Amino acid sequence: MQESHREITSRWNGPGSYRIRVAGHLDDKWASRLAGMAITVDAARGAEVTTTLIGGLRDQTELAGVLNTLYEFHLRILMVELLADGGAAGDPSGGRQP
Repeated sequence: MQESHREITSRWNGPGSYRIRVAGHLDDKWASRLAGMAITVDAARGAEVTTTLIGGLRDQTELAGVLNTLYEFHLRILMVELLADGGAAGDPSGGRQP
């Protein structure tokens, strides 16, 4: 059975936990500017250092704000992954291991 437009839209408009990976180093002092997402600098992958952000966001507007802030920092966005949807704002991991 196909999902209706309303079901799909409501799933994407509510809270969710996300993993975002960017190229470069991002200090954890910026967490408050990035909706309180946990920031982890990963070991260099080849010649490039990457940073991973994981956290719960209230809605697509908050996700867009985080992505716009990363853009303003001139960081190349490598990946955006929805880990869990619905009620995830209180659980930064979305109930899954990073």
